[in-house]
Amino acid sequence: MGKLPAIAEIERQVHIALAEDMGAGDLTASLIPEAARAQAQVITRQAAVLCGTAWFETVFRLLDPKVSLQWLAGDGDSILSGQVLCRLEGGARAILSGERTALNYLQTLSGTATHARQYADAVAGTGARVLDTRKTLPGLRVQQKYAVTCGGCHNHRMGLYDAILIKENHIRAAGSIPAALEAATRVGGGVDVEIEVETLDQLDEALGAGASHVLLDNFSLERLRQAVALTAGRARLEASGGVSLQGIRAIAETGVDDISVGDLTKDVQAVDLSMRFL
Repeated sequence: MGKLPAIAEIERQVHIALAEDMGAGDLTASLIPEAARAQAQVITRQAAVLCGTAWFETVFRLLDPKVSLQWLAGDGDSILSGQVLCRLEGGARAILSGERTALNYLQTLSGTATHARQYADAVAGTGARVLDTRKTLPGLRVQQKYAVTCGGCHNHRMGLYDAILIKENHIRAAGSIPAALEAATRVGGGVDVEIEVETLDQLDEALGAGASHVLLDNFSLERLRQAVALTAGRARLEASGGVSLQGIRAIAETGVDDISVGDLTKDVQAVDLSMRFL
């Protein structure tokens, strides 16, 4: 499982989410007496992989530190339909005000982790890693990339600042594959450098220029096998483009090292969770 973001970063994210939902205040919750207390529990209505507990907890801690939570499952755990995930007790207003924001985090991140687990299971035993991409939901990059690791897959670069991925337009602007790689080495400051190729000839050129990480864009299965044979371990190979859950096993069996899948984070179906007062 990937490293959880710092508490300060989680709090910053949750502050934004709460402000989006509550604005100047929760008008409906104000109907409840201020001193009223409540007990509640969260139940899943489908099998899934749980993720997002830290964000869920932070919602209530920021609204009312006196709200207590007891988790019966943790991030990365497989959960079953009808299972109680956590219990809450505290001020009724705070629990009501935080319910939607907290569940939004838990449902969305559990959906991401569940989808990632399906992909991880699909390539099990092949040696290939499944990577996420930058195709994340706006404002949820850090959260979704953490969820991907809870599901058993792996993170690609976080953004444009922590690694270099040279694509077709970068190559054209630089003038050639060797020129683009030389420039990346010069300005990269030691970060990982990867170059995208669309043909076996381009792969050969990239290898000749010293590429250590090559992305094979929209290669057929046969061309992937040829690329693996041509490379012979001289560079790490990543397959990308048109990857589906149904087809990823065949891609993994070609011998590539990594497979990047935008579908992990951009086509997320939230897990069906429910919070009920007791």
